[in-house]
Amino acid sequence: MSLLNDIPLSALHFYLTAPYPCSYLPDLQARSQVATPALLISTPVYSELVQCGFRRSGTYTYRPHCDNCRACVPLRILAKQFTASRSQRRAWKQHAHLEATLHPLQDNAEYYDLYQRYQRTRHKDGGMDNDDRESYQNFLLQSHVDSLLVEFREQGVLRMVSVIDLLSDGLSSVYTFYEPDLPRARLGVYNVLWQIELCRKLDLDFVYLGYWIKHSRKMAYKTQYQPAQGLLDSTWQTLDRPVS
Repeated sequence: MSLLNDIPLSALHFYLTAPYPCSYLPDLQARSQVATPALLISTPVYSELVQCGFRRSGTYTYRPHCDNCRACVPLRILAKQFTASRSQRRAWKQHAHLEATLHPLQDNAEYYDLYQRYQRTRHKDGGMDNDDRESYQNFLLQSHVDSLLVEFREQGVLRMVSVIDLLSDGLSSVYTFYEPDLPRARLGVYNVLWQIELCRKLDLDFVYLGYWIKHSRKMAYKTQYQPAQGLLDSTWQTLDRPVS
C-alpha cells in the first residue's frame, strides 16, 4: 500500500513524539508517530493512513509507536459480515426509538454540556474531564477530512452525539459521548451497532474503532463486535471474540 497515490513522497513527513505517560496502561510511557503537514491529509490520504493504523484527534494524525510496547492494536469491524450477539440485539431493541440525524461538524452549547457531563461521570481524572470549550472544539470540531456529526434524541431530548469520518472503504469512529445517568442504558453498544448499520447502507466494508488494548478495561470491549480484524505486523488479521 503506497501513500504516493495521492501525494508525492516529499509532501508528507512523519516524526516521533517525546515519551509521555500512557493513558491506558498504568506506569508505562507512550510515544506517537505523527503525520504532517495536516493540510495535506485529505480524505483519500487519510483513508490510506487509517488502513496503516493511524487515526486523528482534531487535525492531529497519529499512531502509537512506543519503544517497548505493542499493546495498541488498530481494530476494524467487517460491517457486511457482522452478526450481532444476543446481548447486542437487546441493546439495539432497547434504544431503537432514538431519532438519529446527520449534521456537519458544528459548535453547540447543548453538545458541550453533554460532553462535560459524560467526561466527569465516565472518565473522571482521565485528562479530558476538565476540557474547556476550546479544547473540546479542537478535539472534535476541527477536521480536514470528510466528517459528520450524528445526534441522537429521545422525544426531542439530546441523549448522544457521535463524530464519524467517511473513508474510502468505511467509517472511522472518532468519538462518541452520551447521557451518563440513564439507568440500565446501553447507549455505547447501540451506537456501535448504529454505525455498522450506516456502513452497510453506504455499501462500505469496515467500521474502524480505533485501538483495541487487551488489558485495558476501557478498550478491551471492541472485540465483542464480530468479525473483527486487528492490524498485526502490518497485516489485518482476525481477532476472535474473548472467551467469557
